[in-house]
Amino acid sequence: MKSFHYWILLSKGVCSLDDNLKKEIRKIALQNAFEHDGKTKDKAVLSKSLGTIPELKNNVKEAIPEIASIVSQVNGMSIEEQKTEIQNNFPEILNVKEIVKEERMGLPPLDGAEHGKVVTRFTPAPNGYPHIGHAKAAIISEEYTKMYGGKLVLRFDDTNPEDTRLEYWAAIKVGLDWLGIKFDHEKNTSDDIELLYDKCMEMIKKNHAYVCTCKRDTISKNRKEMVSCECSAGDLEQNEDRWKKMFDKYKPGEAIVRFRGDMESKNTVMRDPVLFRINDARHPRLEEKYRVWPSYDFAVAVEDYTDNITHALRSKEYELRNELYHAILDALEMQHPKMLEFSRLEFKGMPVAKRVLRPLIDQGKVSSYDDPRLPTLEALKRRGITPEAIRKFTLSLSLTKADTLAPFDSLEAFNRKIVDENSIRLFMVKDPKTLKISNLPNSTVELPNHPSNKMGTRKVTIEDSVFLSSEDVKDLKVGDQLRLMGLGNVKITSINSEIDAEFTGDDHDVNFMKLQWVSKKNAHELKILIPQQLFVNDKFNEESLEEIHVYTEPHYLELNNDEEIQFVRFGYCRKDSSKQAIFTHK
Repeated sequence: MKSFHYWILLSKGVCSLDDNLKKEIRKIALQNAFEHDGKTKDKAVLSKSLGTIPELKNNVKEAIPEIASIVSQVNGMSIEEQKTEIQNNFPEILNVKEIVKEERMGLPPLDGAEHGKVVTRFTPAPNGYPHIGHAKAAIISEEYTKMYGGKLVLRFDDTNPEDTRLEYWAAIKVGLDWLGIKFDHEKNTSDDIELLYDKCMEMIKKNHAYVCTCKRDTISKNRKEMVSCECSAGDLEQNEDRWKKMFDKYKPGEAIVRFRGDMESKNTVMRDPVLFRINDARHPRLEEKYRVWPSYDFAVAVEDYTDNITHALRSKEYELRNELYHAILDALEMQHPKMLEFSRLEFKGMPVAKRVLRPLIDQGKVSSYDDPRLPTLEALKRRGITPEAIRKFTLSLSLTKADTLAPFDSLEAFNRKIVDENSIRLFMVKDPKTLKISNLPNSTVELPNHPSNKMGTRKVTIEDSVFLSSEDVKDLKVGDQLRLMGLGNVKITSINSEIDAEFTGDDHDVNFMKLQWVSKKNAHELKILIPQQLFVNDKFNEESLEEIHVYTEPHYLELNNDEEIQFVRFGYCRKDSSKQAIFTHK
């Protein structure tokens, strides 16, 4: 091999590399850009080049200008142009780069599952808008029914009238429908309220439950000190009488039904927990028909048996409550479903808890539950995340009990693969600078809507001026040559408040900086909302929603709302309205 000194010719501080070396460096730059959403950096390419091209180590200073030039060229290309060059010249890059972790082809088998006999359930409480955590639970339950040819029950846990609202029922239904979740049966826990009363009376008669009239502070103190209260010693007559009075005599907080558990249990859940309580809040469906309501622990156990659930899947936050769940079923001599816990799903900096999200809305820090910064299904949909991406992302996660605090870009990776092939490409410029072109041969150009898929074309009318992004032209000098993507090549003739240039032809085989542009004559002004991480270090990020003003092609107005767009060299956005788009991801 020739010495590197033969390949580097120094001329006024500028290095000139052998074509083979240039090709190797360009390959490295393209690969790095491919791995980082179309952009690379001098330092990254230099570091990689030094590791793979030994000859460069002794001539770093001389090589830096050439590397900088190559990086500038690569960054000036669209992602589609980069991919095309990689496919043509360096296809091995595509073979070794795994952009996202391969999604799971299925879920681990269910214990004791028989084909055609599996019944699972999804039990959301209608006390808030559905979020990514709900999506995970619903998708896993549905996927298991598909795996075993079983059935899925949608059961709304509506036994806390104080928190339930009709709008939440509707939001959950809309969200599940958007996700494509199909249910075989739908019900509300309150549909079986009379049955739940009967089962409570059965518990009392079997001495598995009693009615407690102690004050809340006393109950809390006794549980902490592992001491039974006097009420637990009451006979059947006393408990039956108190139970009847809960429906018309006692006020809220004056009496509760408690499970006769173990006050000395290390599991605090088992220290005589509440089974029924009084709540006079108006129920959104049943209005004021009932005032005695079951706890979740009691209702879910009885309802799972009633609905013939074979496999109850739920997040691990309920794991300590499993002992109570099984104890209630034992007391009522009911068959036990198989239990399977999995971790809750939450994105870093995007909490799902209602106690966190509601104050943000009440205080006006976020606009509503469809604010694109939130992890709700309404927000994800508005941001441009697809149901298919959510499903594939969910199934890519193992069913571990370890907390799942995923970076949002892990979902973005799945979404990008889905929206890329159907997203129209449009030009967009920020902080526009006018470029006036002389000798333009045509007043219109025809641009492809997609670089590879058959999505048609669009015509763009031009007079003699176009908008370029100020950032793209800040270092321009007279005599520089550019390629305006889809339009042709120009040479800069003067730079003042406007830039003058002359059209020099449409030769594609040029090594000019490639820029997107927008016709000045009919440019459409647009606001783009860019969601950022909602919380940073557990504090609300006051800069979590960036707003930029740009100009794009008039074709934007012809697109339907909700349509996904890729603004070239910027990223994917969802059309929110004629005047606003929301950034989806790079």
